[in-house]
Amino acid sequence: MAELRTVRESSPDDDEHDPEGPTLSSEWSRIRGLELAAARRLEATDAALARVAAGTYGLCLTCGLPIPVGRLEIRPAATHCVNCA
Repeated sequence: MAELRTVRESSPDDDEHDPEGPTLSSEWSRIRGLELAAARRLEATDAALARVAAGTYGLCLTCGLPIPVGRLEIRPAATHCVNCA
Protein backbone atom coordinates (compact mmCIF):
# COMPACT_ATOMS: atom_id res chain seq x y z
CA MET A 1 0.00 0.00 0.00
CA ALA A 2 2.88 2.37 0.70
CA GLU A 3 4.08 1.84 -2.86
CA LEU A 4 0.62 2.71 -4.19
CA ARG A 5 0.56 5.89 -2.10
CA THR A 6 3.95 6.89 -3.50
CA VAL A 7 2.71 6.34 -7.04
CA ARG A 8 -0.48 8.29 -6.28
CA GLU A 9 1.41 11.22 -4.77
CA SER A 10 3.79 11.43 -7.70
CA SER A 11 1.12 11.20 -10.40
CA PRO A 12 -0.74 14.17 -11.85
CA ASP A 13 -4.21 14.89 -10.50
CA ASP A 14 -5.91 14.72 -13.86
CA ASP A 15 -8.57 12.12 -14.42
CA GLU A 16 -7.33 10.62 -17.67
CA HIS A 17 -8.89 7.23 -17.95
CA ASP A 18 -10.52 4.75 -20.24
CA PRO A 19 -13.81 6.45 -21.23
CA GLU A 20 -15.61 3.20 -20.54
CA GLY A 21 -13.97 2.61 -17.17
CA PRO A 22 -13.90 4.37 -13.80
CA THR A 23 -11.93 7.56 -13.22
CA LEU A 24 -8.53 7.41 -11.58
CA SER A 25 -9.76 9.30 -8.55
CA SER A 26 -12.58 6.81 -8.01
CA GLU A 27 -10.11 3.92 -8.30
CA TRP A 28 -7.75 5.55 -5.78
CA SER A 29 -10.72 6.12 -3.48
CA ARG A 30 -11.76 2.47 -3.80
CA ILE A 31 -8.21 1.29 -3.07
CA ARG A 32 -8.00 3.57 -0.02
CA GLY A 33 -11.30 2.15 1.25
CA LEU A 34 -9.97 -1.38 0.87
CA GLU A 35 -6.79 -0.40 2.71
CA LEU A 36 -8.75 1.07 5.63
CA ALA A 37 -11.03 -1.97 5.84
CA ALA A 38 -8.02 -4.31 5.90
CA ALA A 39 -6.39 -2.22 8.64
CA ARG A 40 -9.58 -2.39 10.75
CA ARG A 41 -9.75 -6.18 10.33
CA LEU A 42 -6.10 -6.50 11.31
CA GLU A 43 -6.64 -4.35 14.42
CA ALA A 44 -9.68 -6.45 15.39
CA THR A 45 -7.69 -9.65 14.89
CA ASP A 46 -4.80 -8.33 16.99
CA ALA A 47 -7.24 -7.37 19.74
CA ALA A 48 -8.81 -10.85 19.62
CA LEU A 49 -5.36 -12.45 19.91
CA ALA A 50 -4.64 -10.23 22.93
CA ARG A 51 -7.89 -11.45 24.52
CA VAL A 52 -6.82 -15.05 23.84
CA ALA A 53 -3.51 -14.37 25.62
CA ALA A 54 -5.34 -12.72 28.53
CA GLY A 55 -7.83 -15.58 28.81
CA THR A 56 -10.83 -13.37 28.05
CA TYR A 57 -11.47 -14.35 24.43
CA GLY A 58 -15.08 -15.30 23.85
CA LEU A 59 -16.42 -13.21 26.73
CA CYS A 60 -18.64 -10.23 26.02
CA LEU A 61 -16.90 -6.97 26.91
CA THR A 62 -20.18 -5.47 28.17
CA CYS A 63 -21.92 -8.19 30.18
CA GLY A 64 -19.06 -10.65 30.66
CA LEU A 65 -21.12 -13.64 29.52
CA PRO A 66 -19.75 -16.09 26.94
CA ILE A 67 -20.24 -15.14 23.31
CA PRO A 68 -21.99 -18.07 21.55
CA VAL A 69 -19.63 -20.29 19.56
CA GLY A 70 -21.74 -19.82 16.42
CA ARG A 71 -21.19 -16.06 16.58
CA LEU A 72 -17.44 -16.51 17.07
CA GLU A 73 -17.31 -18.91 14.12
CA ILE A 74 -18.87 -16.24 11.92
CA ARG A 75 -17.09 -13.26 13.53
CA PRO A 76 -13.95 -14.52 15.28
CA ALA A 77 -13.05 -11.02 16.46
CA ALA A 78 -16.50 -10.37 17.98
CA THR A 79 -16.28 -8.45 21.24
CA HIS A 80 -19.93 -8.56 22.27
CA CYS A 81 -22.70 -11.12 22.53
CA VAL A 82 -25.76 -10.64 20.32
CA ASN A 83 -27.74 -9.04 23.16
CA CYS A 84 -25.06 -6.40 23.81
CA ALA A 85 -24.01 -5.79 20.20
